[in-house]
Amino acid sequence: MFVRICSSVILSFFLLGGSAQAQVQLQFQAPQTSFRSLFKVPDPRGEFVRLCAPHMVGRWANPESVCGCLHDYAAATVEDADLREALLRGISETGVPTIETAWVPPSKQSQIGPTFTKIAKPTLQCMFEPATNQ
Repeated sequence: MFVRICSSVILSFFLLGGSAQAQVQLQFQAPQTSFRSLFKVPDPRGEFVRLCAPHMVGRWANPESVCGCLHDYAAATVEDADLREALLRGISETGVPTIETAWVPPSKQSQIGPTFTKIAKPTLQCMFEPATNQ
């Protein structure tokens, strides 16, 4: 499962990067759509929001926007792929930032605490800043 998620994320980065170049050069978006539909590659952010939102219902007025915000900050802030995937998994499964030690290699488990410190402020902004999320 973890390998499937990682390969989906890597593939989507290549697809989005290639499609951005194609849009700039050719202003043509059809290959991105047909390529995705051809191989049934899900949108990682959309899939994350779909899994996360049910955990947010009842807590927040706009669960999809809170989940999308959490995804965007985690993806932008956590540079290490293993820690980022573990964090996204924890959020999508529980609705709160969580990383289980079994989800990251032993050599990176000491980085779990600093990862939470790094995302603490953006997480609170996503969840409690009424101007954008409530």
